[in-house]
Amino acid sequence: MKQNIYLDFSYLVILAASFGAVVVLGAFVAPVIFHTDRILVDMLIDSYNAGIIMGEIFHRFSYWVYFLAFGVVAYEIIIYKMGQRDAVAFASAVTVVFSSLMFSAVYTPKILAMQALGAEATQSDTFDNIHIASEMDFKILAVSLLVLFTRRLMLLRRA
Repeated sequence: MKQNIYLDFSYLVILAASFGAVVVLGAFVAPVIFHTDRILVDMLIDSYNAGIIMGEIFHRFSYWVYFLAFGVVAYEIIIYKMGQRDAVAFASAVTVVFSSLMFSAVYTPKILAMQALGAEATQSDTFDNIHIASEMDFKILAVSLLVLFTRRLMLLRRA
């Protein structure tokens, strides 16, 4: 079967851009914002306010993550209906969608709601547990995006 090269290319670009965004936010943006004491001399941002900034960044990133989840579902349904089934691609696509929705629909809103209660709410064990779970989910999202991108690229090469 002949595939639409523009659809495949667009899908791979979305996966790669999403992986890049996850890496940049997790490895570059968050450490810089939370360690302003190493960068700024006269003006320091306390942990609570740094969290507010990161919360807003992740809130805005959630819109892209919703788009990503929708795009993965749409593309994988199209490919499935074309008869091109692959267990690795399916498993990683399900993981991408699940971790995307967990991040955007569960963790980010809960963290923002706790931040709205004030600095004392962000120092609780509940907040710490939600934050740790969201970090783990973000790492799972990164790995599953990388696996899905690599597998889809390999499958396109065979076609």
